[in-house]
Amino acid sequence: MENRRGKIALFIDGAKLHSTSRALGFEIDFKRLLEAFEGRGTLLRAFYYATIVEDQEYCSVRPLVDWLDYNGYTVVTKLAKEFTDDTGRRKIKGNIEVELAVGAMDISEHVDEIVLFSGDGNFRSLVAALQRRGTRITIVSTIKSVPPMVADELRRQADEFIDLADLQTKLSRTPPAARPTKQQHPAMLPQRQRATSRRDETARPAVAIDGANHRNT
Repeated sequence: MENRRGKIALFIDGAKLHSTSRALGFEIDFKRLLEAFEGRGTLLRAFYYATIVEDQEYCSVRPLVDWLDYNGYTVVTKLAKEFTDDTGRRKIKGNIEVELAVGAMDISEHVDEIVLFSGDGNFRSLVAALQRRGTRITIVSTIKSVPPMVADELRRQADEFIDLADLQTKLSRTPPAARPTKQQHPAMLPQRQRATSRRDETARPAVAIDGANHRNT
């Protein structure tokens, strides 16, 4: 990740970042995320956008947003409604696209770069509008999952694209699993065993029994 001078702001689409990191098989350490981007420039703000389901006794997002709110992030939440569609399926209605777009436009005149953690193609128009204001836009998502988590039109519009997979060692809550030791091909094992046996045998004295050479056991 290239380091630059200038003021930057992070805009994190919480749901998209969660699904992207999950597709890559790791969890984000948000303290390390701040540290990583503080080295990129002067980090002015880090915004985290999340939807919370109303009338739900327990929401898994709440502990995270509470922690973020006390640890350097500006958290923006929006109530989402749970409903049952015509087929009887339970669905969640609500997104933070408008809130994120308004926030990014508001801060654009105060920063040199906005780093957007999302692969949602609906943000392409926002990125283009911010660029017209002279703000550099970096997108963080991934093309290394199946399917890719970033819309092609958003990636093309951005000034820079950072693949989240390339940041795993910096941002993961746990270090990547050690690479497994290369296993010896089974066909090689008898050869090694025979070679070892021969070396052992040459070290043993030979005795003649009934005219034939045999080895002591």
